Amino acid sequence: MEETKPWKKWVSLAGWIVGTVAVGAIGGLIGGTDRYESLIQPPLAPPGWLFPVVWTILYILMAIGVWLVLQTREPGTYEAVQRYILQLLVNVLWPLIFFRLEWRLFAFFWLLLLLVLVSLTFASFRKFSKPAAYLLIPYLLWLLFAGYLNLSIYVLNG
Repeated sequence: MEETKPWKKWVSLAGWIVGTVAVGAIGGLIGGTDRYESLIQPPLAPPGWLFPVVWTILYILMAIGVWLVLQTREPGTYEAVQRYILQLLVNVLWPLIFFRLEWRLFAFFWLLLLLVLVSLTFASFRKFSKPAAYLLIPYLLWLLFAGYLNLSIYVLNG
């Protein structure tokens, strides 16, 4: 079997990072997230400028995680990557549902679905690489906080 050249691994990592961050950016663009500041905010609501910063960091951590799983080259990684991609697609649709369509209660349940999918992705990653799974913990915690914000904004703004 031909050994992979070291630089190809780093190109692969860069590709996962760029791809994941790009998908997240698309979610922000189609979602109309600029409407956040005009909503009645609950206690602990961060300023709007913080969201792209946090999400960029989370997307980078997620991408490193999926890349670590792929580096194991073990059977079953394909299913773990499929879960990763599925949760990423569900993630990218949330801003559209919450901001653009203003289906805030539905967005909360969509977020609960996302939490389940990320938890399943965490479990899948853990089978192949514990560090890969641990890189998803900040994402899970942020989603819990986002759930609080989502439901609170729904209650405060109708």
